[in-house]
Amino acid sequence: MADIELVKEWFKYSNNDYLSAKNLFEEMWPKQLEISCYHCQQSAEKALKAYLLFKDIDPPHIHDLQRLSKLCADYDSSFASIFDLCSSITDFSVVSRYPNELDVDEVITKAAIEKAKLIYDFSFEKVFAAENL
Repeated sequence: MADIELVKEWFKYSNNDYLSAKNLFEEMWPKQLEISCYHCQQSAEKALKAYLLFKDIDPPHIHDLQRLSKLCADYDSSFASIFDLCSSITDFSVVSRYPNELDVDEVITKAAIEKAKLIYDFSFEKVFAAENL
């Protein structure tokens, strides 16, 4: 049986990363594009890992969102619908943290924020709508 409080905590951290990404992009000047993209990837990673914990799976220590979403799809095939979203922001986990490794602009960053929110909402819905928690 999944520790639902732990699952909720993972979603809380995921949401905090999302809010950080959004704030760094919308409220700071100059906009913090790279670190915002990093937080988008982190938000999605934590949401997917929260789903795996809900399924009593110890999430692997990886940052590859596509691999994580495929693991989730082993338990719910509808996760296949977010493979492309996951693939498009996976690289932000590492390359966004170092100079000259990532070429992002405001359009890419805004899209990353939207994708992170979609992944979070999708994963959250799979846990809490299914369980009426």
